[in-house]
Order: sequence, then structure tokens, then C-alpha cells
Amino acid sequence: MKSLFIKYKSVIKFILTFLLVYIGMSLLYKLYLNASVGSQYFPDYITNLVAYQCQALLNFINYNTELVKHLTEPSIKLIIRGHYLARVVEGCNAVSVIILFMAFVIAFSGKLKTTIIFLLSGSVIIYVVNLIRIVLISVALYHFPKQSEILHSVVFPGIIYGMVFLLWMFWVNRFSNIGKNNE
Repeated sequence: MKSLFIKYKSVIKFILTFLLVYIGMSLLYKLYLNASVGSQYFPDYITNLVAYQCQALLNFINYNTELVKHLTEPSIKLIIRGHYLARVVEGCNAVSVIILFMAFVIAFSGKLKTTIIFLLSGSVIIYVVNLIRIVLISVALYHFPKQSEILHSVVFPGIIYGMVFLLWMFWVNRFSNIGKNNE
């Protein structure tokens, strides 16, 4: 048993670090969401911010957009040119994806300064790509409403998770300490 532990020490360390960071950050995020109930920013500050930033981007590209607080669920209705197209819910704000991204990078840590810079810049990239993703899905839903299922459940998750995967691969191949301890 001890020899297996020694042999797979780096794998075990990765898994434990990943799980501890992921669970810890997810619990903190859950506390944030619980504290957001009843705040002036509906449904929570970050989701509200994402909705209004998407509205600004859509208006900028001449898609007259209106946001309306959903009356029966914690979401914001996105209305383009008078057509109710989508809801912006907590899951649209990319925080859970950023938590997943950060847990992986921390589990495959590199130098402290490099890790912190990559965590911050990667989080910003994911956030911006997520805004663009929501704008694109909104425009696509406006023009191709019959394709909503494939757009929402296949194409657009592929964009955000594809970006995270590319960032992870860049991190592992360029900055992480993986493999450096075995050289």
C-alpha cells in the first residue's frame, strides 16, 4: 500500500488539492448566493452585472434589448426587439466555470506569482468569453429560434468549456510544475 502511495503521490496530491480548492470555493460561492437573496441586485450581483453587460453589448450591435426581472424565478428575462428569448440565470454568470478553472490551475500549481497572474487573467478571459457567448446565443436565438436546444445545450457550452480546456492545456504545458519534479 505504501509503495502505491509513493508511486502515485503526485496524482493523489492533484486530486486532493483539486477537490479541496473546488469544494472550498464552491462553498464560499454558495454563501455569497445565500447572502444575495433579497439584495437590490437581482438575482445576485454578478448575474445582474452579466445581464446588463450583455444588454449593453447587444444594444451596441443594434439589437434593441430590454431586461425584465422574472416574477416567478431568480432570473432576468432577456428581450430583443420585443421578443422574449432567454433568461439570464445564476448559471450564466460563469462563476462556477471559473471556480473549476481555478481549482485545476491551483492543483497543477506553478510559481506563485505566475499562478496568481494566470488565475486572474484566465478568469477575466473566461468572463469575457462568457459575455460574448451570451450575446452570440441571444442573436442566434433571435434569428434561429428553432435551433434553441442545440445552440443552448451543445454549441454554446462547447465555447465556454472549450476555452477552459485550452487555458488548462496552456497552463499545464507552459507554467505548471508537473513533470518538473520528475526531471
